[in-house]
Amino acid sequence: MADKIIDRAFYDSIVHFDESDEAKDYYYSVMNTVTEIGGTKDTVRNRILRDYSMLFCEELGSVPGQMAIEEDVEKTADRLYLGSTGFDPRHWYRMHHRFPVIDEDNYDRFAALVIADLSAGPLKDAAVNGEEVLLVGEADPFSMTEEERARQRFRRVEIGGEEN
Repeated sequence: MADKIIDRAFYDSIVHFDESDEAKDYYYSVMNTVTEIGGTKDTVRNRILRDYSMLFCEELGSVPGQMAIEEDVEKTADRLYLGSTGFDPRHWYRMHHRFPVIDEDNYDRFAALVIADLSAGPLKDAAVNGEEVLLVGEADPFSMTEEERARQRFRRVEIGGEEN
């Protein structure tokens, strides 16, 4: 996001959300911040949910500008992998960050984590240095056979020169 609200401090507040009240307070203060782009005012939360929808919810029929809802984030969370297609908890993004359940209490925080990581977290640093990247796989790998997982297609998520 061009206004630099999505920065490393915001990413860290999400990662440490369950560990401190200060992290929770900072997270909520950023998410509720009203920003203006091109004359349109909106909260950071709504912008993050729109970005998440644009990047990860295309197969769900997402319309440009539509915000991801709880069901969208829950359905797409298991499609995000770190670095390689190793099918274990270390590679599933949500398990790596201890999000075993995506529900109404945390779907926006999970979306914020992904967007903040791509914008200002370790994923951005790793992508710049040619290391670990975020991969998007097929829907619902848990119900796939081993053979289906082996044939799965992946695509890299890249953020262009302008921050989202």
